[in-house]
Amino acid sequence: MFDHGELRLVVLHLIGEQGRHGYEIIKEIEDRTGGSYAPSPGVVYPTLTMLEELGHATVAESGGKKQYAITDEGRAWLEVNGTAVNAALERMNSAGAANRGAPAPEVVRAIENLKLALRLRHERGPLTDEQARTIAEALDAAALAVERS
Repeated sequence: MFDHGELRLVVLHLIGEQGRHGYEIIKEIEDRTGGSYAPSPGVVYPTLTMLEELGHATVAESGGKKQYAITDEGRAWLEVNGTAVNAALERMNSAGAANRGAPAPEVVRAIENLKLALRLRHERGPLTDEQARTIAEALDAAALAVERS
């Protein structure tokens, strides 16, 4: 999704929009790409630490979580790198536009996971009456939750 160094610019841009926790940054990138890309915590948190060490971001504890905000030096760095920031944001928006209307990847994954679980259970042999009731109740509850969403 990003060229070398662009994730750092995107993360800084996002905390420049508003202070955010690491998890919020991951979810925001995932949302903007329409679910096609979500950086791992193992990439985002070291990036936030680097931005803090460079003086481009500050961190404050908020509800037991680290809240990151941009500094004046960070804003200046974003301005100098505006072309790269805009290119990365445009790619994110393009990916998001391409994926809007398509089934959400997490829903597709969950459907496939359910089908696999049912198939594997079926292969283990016949169900007792209690097992059949338990599975039917779980499926009915899931169906109701989907209908209400």
